[in-house]
This record gives sequence, C-alpha cells and structure tokens, in this order.
Amino acid sequence: QVQLVESGGGLVQAGGSLRLSCAASGGTVSSYAMGWFRQAAGKDREFLVTISRNGGLYVTDSAKGRFIISRDNAKNTVYLHMNSLKLEDTAVYYCAAARRLGFPSRGGEYDYWGQGTQVTVSS
Repeated sequence: QVQLVESGGGLVQAGGSLRLSCAASGGTVSSYAMGWFRQAAGKDREFLVTISRNGGLYVTDSAKGRFIISRDNAKNTVYLHMNSLKLEDTAVYYCAAARRLGFPSRGGEYDYWGQGTQVTVSS
C-alpha cells in the first residue's frame, strides 16, 4: 500500500512561487506514474501534470509554462514547482500514484492519493 504525503502549501501573494512536495512510502515513485491534481472550492477536481514511470511528462494547458513536475528517486519524492501564481490557482492540491503505464490524466486512473495541501494565493 503506497502512502503519499503532500506538503509545502500555504499562503502566497499573486506572482509568487511555491514548491509542493509529495513524499511516498510503501512504494517507489519511479514505479508509478505520479500526477498532481487540484480542487478549488465548489469546483471539480482538475488534472494538472503527470510524470510517467520512465520520466516522460504530460502537462495540461492549465499548467503549461508555470507548473513543473519533477521527481527525486533518491528521496522518493515528487515535486510540483509553481511559478507566477494567480488568484485562480487557489485550491487544495493533491498528488496521486498510478500503476499504469503512460500518462494517466483522469482521477479514476490513479490508485493512491495523498490527503492534499492547501494553496491560497492572495492579491
């Protein structure tokens, strides 16, 4: 059973940056496709980006140019680097792990989820 723990969320001013971390236990991040999602209050969960088992990347238009996913196999941790944050980036951010190959982009394709970390962007 893989357990995922996100951290790094908080309050940041618009235009600022944050780095979210997703530490895994019970499995190695390189054995899974690792994705980041977010869910704003009153909205559906939104897929942002994934890194495949072999290190390939798939980035949605929402994340392109501002959000970067990376993986540190030695630390068994995946990161989401967020830059030029906007008010509309305010949400709970979740990392997830999928056993499947390729670039899963739907929540149902992921097998394990973290508890989420709140990101609040202020003006």
